[in-house]
Amino acid sequence: MRKDIHPEYREVLFHDKSMDYYFIVRSTLQTDETKEWEDGKTYPYCVLDISSASHPFYTGKQKLVDTGGRVDKFRKRFGNKAKAAPVADANEEEAVIEEISSEEDSVKEETVIEESAVEEVAPDEESEENSDKE
Repeated sequence: MRKDIHPEYREVLFHDKSMDYYFIVRSTLQTDETKEWEDGKTYPYCVLDISSASHPFYTGKQKLVDTGGRVDKFRKRFGNKAKAAPVADANEEEAVIEEISSEEDSVKEETVIEESAVEEVAPDEESEENSDKE
């Protein structure tokens, strides 16, 4: 490695404020703050808003955050186009899809039947059968 081009890799104390959780990880993070840890050593200190201790994905607790009614704003802005479509058209589309899928199923069944009816005999077996008959 070349000298004087790499950042200093050291242990850093991180603090998740939302859960009041501290952990030490090796990092190249540059910070001016330091804090003394339980082991008596002084570490560079970094404050976090969220970490694996408080993130909903890692804790398994999903939080619903709907600041300012984002869903309502979207519906107001673009309208509810799903309800605007007539019900009769939707039923016709479903019927067409069912017909297409039933036709595909029948075609698959026919091809399976045709393949099982054909038996191939290897050329070596044919010559052995003919020699047995003679």
